[in-house]
Formats: sequence, C-alpha cells, structure tokens
Amino acid sequence: MPHILQPSENERFRPTLNTDGRPHPVENTLAVATLSLGLVAFVATFFPGGHVVASWAGALGFGTGLYSQYVSATTAQRAVNIVGLVAAFVGVALGIARGGFLP
Repeated sequence: MPHILQPSENERFRPTLNTDGRPHPVENTLAVATLSLGLVAFVATFFPGGHVVASWAGALGFGTGLYSQYVSATTAQRAVNIVGLVAAFVGVALGIARGGFLP
C-alpha cells in the first residue's frame, strides 16, 4: 500500500498548471502574473514608503486575478489565482490604509 502514497522511483514529481494534459499558455501566464503582483503588493507593505507600490500592484493584481479566475481551465490554476488574489487584496488594503495610491 505505501506505493500508492508516493510516486514510484521512475516517476519524478513535476509541478504543472496543466493538470488536464493540454497546454493553456494564456491562462498560465495570467495565473503567474496574478501571483507575482500579489506577492509584490504584499511584500511592499513591509516598507515605510511602499504604500504606493502596494496600492498599485495590489489593484492590478486583484483585477488580473479576477479575470484569470474567470478564464481558468484547471484546478491548479485556480489555486494559484486564489493565493495571488488574497495577497493582492491584503497588499492593496494595507497600501490604501498607509497612504494610498499617491506619494
């Protein structure tokens, strides 16, 4: 039974967003862009003058994430979208709370 829980020796684990076996280049790009913008927005909130970057990156990441979630094709893409959306929302909310979109 342990062979069911772990991949066999000849199968390597490869993370992929195309879990259905078909390529989705546009959807994958949108999911990765959402995650990137969300992480930038979240990390920018830790810097004193980062509220401008956090606000803009969070707003763009949130908009991109909503559209990406709408057109996503696989569960892996949706999971990446949700992580990016949450990070973008927290980033934009803290960015606005600490000064907003303008310096």
